[in-house]
Amino acid sequence: QVQLVESGGGLVQAGGSLRLSCAASGSMFSINTMAWYRQAPGKQRELVARITRGLSTNYADSVKGRFTISRDNAKNTVYLQMNSLKPEDTAVYYCNADVYYGGRLSNYWGQGTRVTVSS
Repeated sequence: QVQLVESGGGLVQAGGSLRLSCAASGSMFSINTMAWYRQAPGKQRELVARITRGLSTNYADSVKGRFTISRDNAKNTVYLQMNSLKPEDTAVYYCNADVYYGGRLSNYWGQGTRVTVSS
């Protein structure tokens, strides 16, 4: 079993910054793609950013140029640096990971961390 634990959420004013972290632990051989999703009240969960083990990245159009995803493979941790935050970035942010173990690939979610951006 794999656990993903997010941290770093909170309340910030528009224009401010936050850095989210997600650490993976448990039984795993390697972590492939890691990603951040978010879900705002009344909306569907959406992809924010994704990073492969080889450090290729892609971003939602709404966050390009403001958010940066990175990872430390040695620490099994993914980060999301969020700058120039806007009220519409308010959401619960979830970490997601594809983990290879025991000959199969499984997908895991964290419990979420809340980000609130005030205007």
